[in-house]
Amino acid sequence: MNRSSDRLYKLLPAVYRLRDAERGEPLRALLEVIAEQVNLVEADIAQMYDNWFIETCDEWVVPYIADLLGYKILHNSGEPTDLITPGAQVRGRILIPRRDVANVIRSRRRKGGLALLELLARDAANYPAARAVEFYKSLARTQAVNFPRPTRGRTVNLRDGGELDLINSPFDKSARTVDLRRASSHRSQGRYNIPGVGIFVWRLKSYSVTETPAYCLEEEAPECYTFSVLGNDTTLHNKPEPETEPTHIADELNLPTPIRRRAFEKRIFENGKLERIEASENYYDRSLSIFQLDRKGELTRIPRDKIIPANLSDWRKYRPKRNFVAVDPKLGRIVFPSNQKPRYGVAVSYHYAFGADIGGGEYNRPISQPKDAAIYRVGKVEIYKTINSALTAWEKEETKPRSAVIEIRDSGVYTEPLKIELKADESLQIRAANSRRPVIRLLDYLSNLPDALSVKGAAGSRFMLDGLLIAGRSVQINGPDFRHTSDSESHSESDSESDSKNIHISHETPDTGDLCEVTIRHCTLVPGWSLHCDCEPQRPNEPSLELEYTGAKINIEHSIIGTILVEAHERADEPQVIRISDSILDATSEDRVALGAYNEGLAYVRLTIARTTVIGKIKTHAIALAENSIFKGVVTVGRRQQGCVRFCHLTPGSRTPRRYECQPDLVEQAIETARKMKSPAPTLIEIKAAKASEQIRVEPQFNSLRYGSPTYCRLAQTCADEITRGADDESEMGAFHDLYQPQRAMNLRARLDEYTPADAEVGIIYTS
Repeated sequence: MNRSSDRLYKLLPAVYRLRDAERGEPLRALLEVIAEQVNLVEADIAQMYDNWFIETCDEWVVPYIADLLGYKILHNSGEPTDLITPGAQVRGRILIPRRDVANVIRSRRRKGGLALLELLARDAANYPAARAVEFYKSLARTQAVNFPRPTRGRTVNLRDGGELDLINSPFDKSARTVDLRRASSHRSQGRYNIPGVGIFVWRLKSYSVTETPAYCLEEEAPECYTFSVLGNDTTLHNKPEPETEPTHIADELNLPTPIRRRAFEKRIFENGKLERIEASENYYDRSLSIFQLDRKGELTRIPRDKIIPANLSDWRKYRPKRNFVAVDPKLGRIVFPSNQKPRYGVAVSYHYAFGADIGGGEYNRPISQPKDAAIYRVGKVEIYKTINSALTAWEKEETKPRSAVIEIRDSGVYTEPLKIELKADESLQIRAANSRRPVIRLLDYLSNLPDALSVKGAAGSRFMLDGLLIAGRSVQINGPDFRHTSDSESHSESDSESDSKNIHISHETPDTGDLCEVTIRHCTLVPGWSLHCDCEPQRPNEPSLELEYTGAKINIEHSIIGTILVEAHERADEPQVIRISDSILDATSEDRVALGAYNEGLAYVRLTIARTTVIGKIKTHAIALAENSIFKGVVTVGRRQQGCVRFCHLTPGSRTPRRYECQPDLVEQAIETARKMKSPAPTLIEIKAAKASEQIRVEPQFNSLRYGSPTYCRLAQTCADEITRGADDESEMGAFHDLYQPQRAMNLRARLDEYTPADAEVGIIYTS
């Protein structure tokens, strides 16, 4: 279909077009406006046909199709609103899932089937994975002589280590006595009874890392490696395998489960005797692989029969024999023979678990760029092998484009210093290709100078980081008043280095002015720069982002970032604008400063923060808006007359602008209201004790506060409802707000009540 803006004008006879051209083409301008509306009407007519089908209809049509099928909308999990904003569309997809509406008839026909419960967890709640278990099969009972079932109700075999690993897991088959508590109880959940059925739900997803360098832990031994490029222990997870039959009950290979040491083993027997142990084909080559590099940088996969599963909790306790490699999937560790160390490096592919698409990762994310941008692709098989070579190519273009995109096409590690200076109106984007996670590792190159990723620009220039993991040092945004050492001084210590490590892309002085905007999206600026084996930060006091005398607007979206330090001329200019959304701001401790000035004073910043988890203190000039966020640390705002804080949790003692529906203010107000209505009135000591108790009750509880762990910054199940449903749309506060976990759970609970037999009691059990 012709959708051009001048298609009506082209239908006119040539004589009218000639006369119109003589008069400045007023008729053409009129017909272009009319054609625009005609195109909209035609597109709406074409969409009307698609709206008859649940697979192709618009989001606003889904509730109407659901109503025709008698689909029940759960008002106790939130009211559907107009699907105009992106946030409302995401929430609408949770409250009325398209897949659940599409499968409503099929689900009604299969009511009572065990496999249906797993499908409901996927369709109604969009959980990554689920497994349904009938608990009565695990009850200890006397076997009937006429109908023996020797595999049921067995006592625990203490010689079977694999069975012992599965105790209290979704795959537990050991015999149990009767549990009188109901499986569906929301107070004290039971399991093992005749009507009991459990839906074990995985809320963590399995993310891949492809052909990335392993980390050599030289402080232990040169033959010791970790799968994680940061050097921390990480549990390897299974790559879920789709179920082939709709009636199949999911097992370990169908779920994003941690890979157990015993499950990773494959025992080879010959003549009834154990001959050797090697890696299982269920996991190696499918969920993880190990490669060795040759002198040309080519990867050679280590064969599966050369991989020895082992417990490497103590690095020095076990060394494999020659030509074999020991792997611990529980800790993500690798050990080579002492006399067979890799000469040219090791690369790995593996899967890890995390809760959402936040930070750098190999997941699908939207990519945007200026229309006239020149793209320079970097990678092992691309023209440009390093980021600096791509920057140099952009700088040396004869007709240098104003906008450039440096796209990294693999998940490798790029260890190179970067100092970027942008001219007026230039735009630079350094990004990862879709479904890739490259690492920029900044090292201590110069002992007398900072080694941060430094960015400086002239008036109207823009800079973006997208999809990257940056470790080793900070990202530094410098303004026109930033004082740095001259080029001749900066090279005094590095004259012996090769030209490929030149940290400048331009030796010319950039135009006057300052960066206009800096955007950091879907990135990880590692809190504490790097990690120890136990995920403790190596440099917890160091910042991840430094803003020095710059007025650039800072946008941080869907990212994990450490401390932000700001140096600015107060009262000389307007406060710097920083916007943070759907992110984690982690100072590695609530006693450290997450956002502040170098002198531990207030940062001259006007902050807007939404759906973010903050670990550490906030010290800022002003807060324009803070909503649906968790502040685990005292917030201090200099200018309280401006801005608003709404639907947030604030640490007691915080100094903020006016608050609306925040915690623990609401529970304290409830105590005050109850005090006025109570007779006799409680004493002041009793009131203070009650407030302190309520403050502790509504304090956010996390599964982990250490970056590198799978449950990083996820709210624990013991967290109060005022936090897990405390946002303005009844979702949870913090960085994982847009997962809408309360709404998912309510949806699944209602569908389970609708599709399970009357005598069954179905409980939802979260495994992660």
